[in-house]
Amino acid sequence: MLQGKHRGPGAAVPVSGEPAGRIAAVDALRGFALLGIVVVNIAYLASGYRMAGLAEPRFSAPLDWEVRWTVTVLFENKFYLLFSFLFGYSFTLQIDSAARSGKAFVPRFLRRLAGLLLLGVAHAVLLFPGDILVTYSVVGLVLLAARRLSPRAAMACALALTALLAMGLLLLSALALLGADASGTVAGGAAEAARTDRALGGPATAIIAEHMHELGKIVILRVLFQGPAVLAACLVGLAVGRHRALADVSGHTAVLGRIQRVGFPVGLAGALLYAHSTWSGGGVHHGAYHMAGQAVDLLTAPLLAAAYAATLLRLLPRAPRLTGALVPPGRMALSNYLGQSLICSMVFTGYGLGLVDRLSPLTVVAIAVGIFLFQSGYSRLWLSRHRYGPAEWLLRWLTNARRP
Repeated sequence: MLQGKHRGPGAAVPVSGEPAGRIAAVDALRGFALLGIVVVNIAYLASGYRMAGLAEPRFSAPLDWEVRWTVTVLFENKFYLLFSFLFGYSFTLQIDSAARSGKAFVPRFLRRLAGLLLLGVAHAVLLFPGDILVTYSVVGLVLLAARRLSPRAAMACALALTALLAMGLLLLSALALLGADASGTVAGGAAEAARTDRALGGPATAIIAEHMHELGKIVILRVLFQGPAVLAACLVGLAVGRHRALADVSGHTAVLGRIQRVGFPVGLAGALLYAHSTWSGGGVHHGAYHMAGQAVDLLTAPLLAAAYAATLLRLLPRAPRLTGALVPPGRMALSNYLGQSLICSMVFTGYGLGLVDRLSPLTVVAIAVGIFLFQSGYSRLWLSRHRYGPAEWLLRWLTNARRP
């Protein structure tokens, strides 16, 4: 439940059955982030071509391209940032929880990171090499070292990290113009995508071997780019968490409005440029253009993600049904994140139906939305009988070194 006796018109709405100490707005934002994450991730789980950075050649109708552009503009690189922001915000809540219970925070948090690492490795090897839990387990160590940063210092570090990453991508873009284009070493080509499709449609041993192969290719992206971007978003969450801004948003409506007014136009403009750099086709300088587009997106995607969050936070008090639909999957975010990959693997790989690269982009997105709707209903049912989701229960066991 939210703390405080009085709630203004902009206060977050508590949900029936919400445990004491939980903040409905945080769980609702997590649920919203889960929807965006499955819409993005499912494309990579459904197609070896998307994993290789290419459009599926079987689907080239105008509607197919419209769906790709929509997902790239509105979803890609926005929702993992929102999830990372919430990781940083929840970090401050865990510090407070440890202080209230009189238990040492650092050993508990280190065990939690170890649990995330174990779950993430299993997830990456068995289900989805694009796993982000391993990244969180590493970034969490940096966050632990930076836990005493002031909000102002945390924001400054986040801005500096983002600027450095953008400069690095622009440097790679310039090098690509000079002939040193290394993008193919990560993305691969059509032949590599076809080989991935065959592997994913094969037996479990072939699927796992392909996941290991993909992990070997994308690890440099995790270390040099996504990891620092995740850390920057976590530091913003740390700064906002210091002010407990999400405990009651009624006092921050003016700030949320400013975030919307800046975030939507700037974020959408950057996302359109990024989408064009992704889908504009080949060409001599396509690699350089795509990296420049990624640099722009790196700077503007956080603004669009923030505008999404601000809009949802302002909407929740007026939409209790929306809050009720988003909070339960948000409370079980870890279980649902892993569950999304499991369901997609059963649909698209040789673990189950083997429909890799057989469904149109629109059908794939529809499946993603269906998965989220199923998880929303199932989470509400599960939490009516259990206090934690299954993965949350396991992680809590590892964190506290005793069975919940």
